[in-house]
Amino acid sequence: MEYKKISCGDEVLTLPVPHNFADCLELIRSDYYRYTGKRASLLRMWLYGFKAPGFGYQIGLRLSKCGWWRIPTKIATKILFAKYGLQIAPPLIGYGLYIGHHCGTIVSPHAIIGNNVNLSQFTTIGAVRGKAAVIGDNTYIGPSVCIVGQVNIGKNCTIGAGAVVTHDIPSGSTAAGVPAKVISTKNQSGYIGNLYPIPENV
Repeated sequence: MEYKKISCGDEVLTLPVPHNFADCLELIRSDYYRYTGKRASLLRMWLYGFKAPGFGYQIGLRLSKCGWWRIPTKIATKILFAKYGLQIAPPLIGYGLYIGHHCGTIVSPHAIIGNNVNLSQFTTIGAVRGKAAVIGDNTYIGPSVCIVGQVNIGKNCTIGAGAVVTHDIPSGSTAAGVPAKVISTKNQSGYIGNLYPIPENV
C-alpha cells in the first residue's frame, strides 16, 4: 500500500492509495471492522454486504479502484445507487469508512475523506467550481448535513444533524446549525465506534 499526504487546515492526513487487489481487500477489511469490531474472510464480508447494503456498496467502491474488478463493481454500485441513493466517489478514502443507514448519501468526486470517518443518511458533500471538502480523521458527520465547497473539517470533529457547513471547522470541535458554528471544543468523538487501528508504518 502506498500513502499520500493531504493538507486539512492545520492538520496533515495520511491516506492509503490502493494499487492492487490485496490493497483493496485491506481497505474492505478496515470498513468491515468499523461495522462489526471484527476481522473476517472475504466470503464472510461479502455475505455481510447483503445484510448491510451500505457496506455492500463500500465493497464495490473499494474494488472499483482495482484492475479488472472495476467494470463489475461499477455496475453493482450503480444498482445500489438506484435503490438507496448512495453516490460516493472521492479519489481518496481512508481506512475504516462507516456509512450509517445507507440511504441518500452523496459525496462529490472532488472531496477527500480521512480515516475512521462516519457518514450518515441524507448527507451531501458537494463541490463548488470543482473544489470540495477535506474531512479529517475520526470525524462524525450527522444525518442531513450539507457540506458546501472547499472547506476543511479537522480531525476528531462532530457535525450535528442538519448542519450546513460553509467554513472550516477546527480539529476537536463540535459544530451545528445553519450555517454551522462551533458549539464545543471538547474533542469528543463518542460517535465513532470500533476505530480501525491505522498501520504503524503510516
